[in-house]
Amino acid sequence: MPATSAYLDMDTAEHLPLDRPVWRSASGRPLMITPLAGIRRGDIDRSNRSLWRYAKSLPLHVAEPISLGEGCTPLVERKVDGAGVFCKLEWVMPTGSFKDRGASVMLSVLRQQGIDAVLEDSSGNGGAAIAGYAAAGGMKAKILVPASTQPGKTVQMRAYGAEVELVEGPRQATADAAVRQSDTIFYASHNWQAFFLQGTKTLAYELWEDLGFRAPDNVIIPLGAGSNVLGCDIGFGELKRSGEIDRLPRLFGVQPERCAPIHASFVAGVDMPVPVEIGPTIAEGTAIAQPVRLKEVIAALRRSGGRTVTVSEAALEAALWQSAREGLYVEPTSAGTFAAYRQLLAAGVIGRDQTTVLVLTGSGLKATQRVAGLMGVEM
Repeated sequence: MPATSAYLDMDTAEHLPLDRPVWRSASGRPLMITPLAGIRRGDIDRSNRSLWRYAKSLPLHVAEPISLGEGCTPLVERKVDGAGVFCKLEWVMPTGSFKDRGASVMLSVLRQQGIDAVLEDSSGNGGAAIAGYAAAGGMKAKILVPASTQPGKTVQMRAYGAEVELVEGPRQATADAAVRQSDTIFYASHNWQAFFLQGTKTLAYELWEDLGFRAPDNVIIPLGAGSNVLGCDIGFGELKRSGEIDRLPRLFGVQPERCAPIHASFVAGVDMPVPVEIGPTIAEGTAIAQPVRLKEVIAALRRSGGRTVTVSEAALEAALWQSAREGLYVEPTSAGTFAAYRQLLAAGVIGRDQTTVLVLTGSGLKATQRVAGLMGVEM
């Protein structure tokens, strides 16, 4: 491991110091952080009931974290087709989704680096998290949102005091608009920012602690831009380097059939974009047509021995009702993990006796209008 951590451009091997705020490299690529040695169970601050209990795993010291108690989410066991599976309730967060992990760490670091106003683009959950944590940290936030986003999500952002700008067109149009505006306000994108991944990596540390300091066999994750896949890859990789685990869990990334660019590249055996048809999907949280970290996500999946999985709209809807009947009211995006688990069980890829975790990333309350429409209920 390097003596001093730094930002890293994976393509050019360029290193940049961590003491100044940057969101991409000179070549225009998203940055990672040089590999860290990881921590051991004795390094956990057990007095802190939030993800900041793993603060020693971060590449720099944060003097005053912006924290609302994020992390330490429930891990509950349920049955799917008669097989026991663990469900990680990542929506049990202050703003209602897993994005709070990355928002807390990223904005804490940026504020420490002197940033007091941030720009984000989001289909909903990311924007809500950035708006909420910016408010908690005394920072200003501007959120660019696709005009088609569920109103409940934009209302939440506005309630936190964020400026919200609706952008017509597909999700990619919003991301493109954010890059154009990054010249006038710091772009704190959950898709681009390396420190956002330092927040999502705490999911791996938490699963390890939840399971009695052992790694699960499989982790099934909704896959859009890939921040949870990359976070788990980083976190479990650190735990392996520290000697706390002896193997990586297999990571499975779930995409809707109608928007599956990472899956298309994965099955083609390449780590670059391939032509793929994109259509509307009820799993809007994963509807990312041009993920900026596609190469890194595919490498993480292959390194773990996992793969991508696609699910149809019918399977997504069926899984939404199935999860609700288990008492778990999640967004359609999260329900895809149930559909993928059933596919992987039926194909014999995952064994019934293996320890498998479904990462449930967002609350169904965020998609009330969408769910009501599926039920035929007028609002």
